[in-house]
Amino acid sequence: MNRVLLSTILVSCLILGACKKKQPPQNPEVPVNLLKLTPRTVLYYDKYPATTRALNQVNLLSQVSGAVTGIFFTEGTKVQKGQKLYEIDERIYKAAYDQAVANLDVSQSGLVQAQQDADRYEYLNKYNAVAKQQYDHAVVTLAQAKSTVKASEQAVKTAKTNLTYATIYAPFTGTIGISQVRMGEVVTPMVTTLDTLSTDDPMAVDFIINEKNLPFFEKMQREKVKVDSLFTLLLPDNSLYDHVGKLSIIDRAVDPQTGSIRIRLVFDNPKFALRAGMSCVVRVHNQDVGPQLVVPNKAVVEQMGEYFVYVAKDTLIKVSADSLKKMDQKAAADANKPKLIAVQKKVKTGQVVGPNIVIKSGIEAGDRIVVDGLQSLHDGARITTANKVGPGGGRRGG
Repeated sequence: MNRVLLSTILVSCLILGACKKKQPPQNPEVPVNLLKLTPRTVLYYDKYPATTRALNQVNLLSQVSGAVTGIFFTEGTKVQKGQKLYEIDERIYKAAYDQAVANLDVSQSGLVQAQQDADRYEYLNKYNAVAKQQYDHAVVTLAQAKSTVKASEQAVKTAKTNLTYATIYAPFTGTIGISQVRMGEVVTPMVTTLDTLSTDDPMAVDFIINEKNLPFFEKMQREKVKVDSLFTLLLPDNSLYDHVGKLSIIDRAVDPQTGSIRIRLVFDNPKFALRAGMSCVVRVHNQDVGPQLVVPNKAVVEQMGEYFVYVAKDTLIKVSADSLKKMDQKAAADANKPKLIAVQKKVKTGQVVGPNIVIKSGIEAGDRIVVDGLQSLHDGARITTANKVGPGGGRRGG
């Protein structure tokens, strides 16, 4: 019985000893790496998806009906203002014009006769040599003849206009696309699109910004600030376009549904490298020319849509007199020295620049921030730089 009791006591002591060994020391210091913040100049670009657009573009429509009898250009090439592009069957319109001209000749002949009769009866009326009624009839006939001539003249203008509309000319110099109609195809007035003509040089580039960024662009437009390479363009193959842009138009209103507004830049396009409808990326050179605080992106922690960093602070942790008595001399001396703790600071982030990120507010120059070892930290945790920490241990969004 005594043996069993002694064995039980021995096992219990071993278990208690093992449990005590597994218990971590109170207030362990988390090893971290620190970075002292120094403001520095940063070059970066704000990037916006963009679309190229022609400054002037028109769909060519016929204003008369009929079959296409002529196409006088090479598709996809440059055409000059006034160049003949299409011809609609003009025979009907030519016949109508000739008839209108003939009717005008007849009405003009009638006017000559009516004028002669009116002059004759006016002379006779002075000497009471003609009946008053005949004179009145001659005056009315002359007025009718004049009105007929005017109507005929208008009919000639209408017929001539229709005849002119049978031929479509280029309204401006630009590049014409692939024809939407072919020879012999019948077109409907103001419905059938014949082709599209657009200008090439310069070329517009449109992009959308958030309304929060609107004051920056308004300042550029209002003060006409000139900055080298303020607006540059990345082409679809990610190459940099060799001309810089100019701010042209800020749209009249913000979209209330999205809180966004359209901005238009203009780029020279002498080599026609830009074509309407291309998807590009506009780069806007940053205007924060003064030194800024930049931290490694991994030092920023995201929580519920807000961003934080850990700043190292010196603090003196009070130790009770009883505890000091139980410590040896060296431990007691160390206990009275200031300790490092990690203080969580909410920050406002700016542009991401490679592996780093600009901090707009929340921390100051000279602060020491934790860049490695964040996975074991919490607000107020004790930290140490005695042991070097491998890179990592914290990343934005983690």
